[in-house]
Amino acid sequence: MFIRKDDLVVILAGDDKGKRGKVLRVLRDRNKVVVEGVNRVYKHLKPSRKNPQGGRLSKEMPVDVSNVALIDPQTNTPTRVGTRYLPDGSKELYAKKSGARIRTLSKPNPKYATQN
Repeated sequence: MFIRKDDLVVILAGDDKGKRGKVLRVLRDRNKVVVEGVNRVYKHLKPSRKNPQGGRLSKEMPVDVSNVALIDPQTNTPTRVGTRYLPDGSKELYAKKSGARIRTLSKPNPKYATQN
């Protein structure tokens, strides 16, 4: 899973299809992400000492990671991603559509550097 906190993603399926948002949390064990403003539900709260009024609280629920796609930084559209090694041996995440770099995944490693 290449999606991390603070990444910009677009929703591919479901009621919120087409919406964009920032990833708030990544739940790796359940293969889900929580996206800002997406998949909102109402949680009904009983009156308590902490919340004397009670009422309805709107909160985001997790979305399966297969239903979101990272946004290409160059074209601003959803894209698939891949990994590649650079000539200095560092590994990066890139957008398959435009080839634009999304983020660096590892520091330069001489083992993977190309020989000239």
